Amino acid sequence: MNFPENFLWGGAVAANQLEGAYNEDGKGLSIQDVLPHGLKGPRTAIPTENNLKLEGIDFYHRYKDDIRMFAEMGFKIFRTSIAWSRIFPHGDEEEPNEKGLQFYDDLFDTCRRYGIEPMVTISHYETPLYLAEKYHGWTNRKLIDFYLRYAETIFTRYKDKVKYWLTFNEINSILESPFMSGGIPASREDLSESDLYQAIHHELVASALATKLGHEINPEFQIGCMVLAMPIYPLTPDPSDVICSMEQNHLNEMFLAVHARGEYPGYAKRYFHDHKIYIHMDEDDEQALRNTVDFISFSYYVSVCATADPKKNKRGEGNLLGGVPNPYLKSSEWGWQIDPQGLRYVLNDFWDKYQKPLFIVENGLGAADELVELPDGTRTVYDDYRIDYMREHLKQVGEAIADGVPVMGYTAWGCIDLVSASTAEMRKRYGFIYVDRNNDGSGTLERYRKKSFYWYQHVIETNGQEL
Repeated sequence: MNFPENFLWGGAVAANQLEGAYNEDGKGLSIQDVLPHGLKGPRTAIPTENNLKLEGIDFYHRYKDDIRMFAEMGFKIFRTSIAWSRIFPHGDEEEPNEKGLQFYDDLFDTCRRYGIEPMVTISHYETPLYLAEKYHGWTNRKLIDFYLRYAETIFTRYKDKVKYWLTFNEINSILESPFMSGGIPASREDLSESDLYQAIHHELVASALATKLGHEINPEFQIGCMVLAMPIYPLTPDPSDVICSMEQNHLNEMFLAVHARGEYPGYAKRYFHDHKIYIHMDEDDEQALRNTVDFISFSYYVSVCATADPKKNKRGEGNLLGGVPNPYLKSSEWGWQIDPQGLRYVLNDFWDKYQKPLFIVENGLGAADELVELPDGTRTVYDDYRIDYMREHLKQVGEAIADGVPVMGYTAWGCIDLVSASTAEMRKRYGFIYVDRNNDGSGTLERYRKKSFYWYQHVIETNGQEL
């Protein structure tokens, strides 16, 4: 496997899933503080003790030791997010919270001390709760200005510390999860198509204007979009299934087309027309969207199938954006189908269509790990299943690079165990580092290196030759 010399190996997390300290140093509430059951569970009126994200893994107080362990693995880059409500507790204030800004100063300084490049997601499912409740989230155009004030604040503050930025995490996930992804306090069923796509339009305009703003503040910034990549294959060679998969892929790819090409594609305009979706656009919006991203980043966990046959159209258990299970693939214990070759397919497909460098910023296996004690008293996890999963996916990244696809880097998701976004559990672990915390909130929060820790260390050390 020949990975480029400057390939950025690392790991990825989100502030809301590991920082904790949900009400310290002036932080306001975010939508995550009222989602104790994760993506699909009901919200609560106020933060409740059963919400593991309120403490997370206490990264807020332990980040220096954790980053030291990332450096021990050899990380070149560390993707994290800034908690919007640490900087603007309600989201609509005129002035930022200095203690929140200082925390991220210290975090990024620590990364740089170890030679690790920070990559920052500006909005990673962390809309301030006040913006959701007072303004109805991204359905309200006012959020564009609030987001841009926040973006300008952090771009300016960290312009010499952060080079890589992502505007929204998995922006297309709003199609299924309007509250978590768009801060919209309504279920998908209670939201009209016009309201949903109006919110999407506001996010796309905000992303484009933030890209423009970032480049004005520091022309060296590399600013990317981030989507949930989930290739949708036809279930059979029946042309109706092929067209069905094409149309479903279009719903996701519209986000990439706008970010990378600067305008809505024809298939999106047809979809709006056919479904009687009306989007209000200000006169400057089309011009704003022309501020395209420098690169495309994405998460990749699963592929699915599509069929035009209603008898076969059965949704997979763990699939984030729907889809029919592929009969040729095995699934993880959470029902996500495992398809390493799909990653090569996505990389080639995105490069062929959009001609922008690509960055895999999430990939990994969630599993229930068992911590064992060794004869010398140390503890570890024998997670060969995770090593096998990642090795097979990274081999396909190598194949895509051999195909001529410019891949910038790879950040393994949940490089240290954190609270799951989909189920809000600790039991669903992704990390190379085990954190002693359980679903009931018990545990010491001590950190232990898993077997995969040393495997990934060797992968990075050999720049992928180990594969």
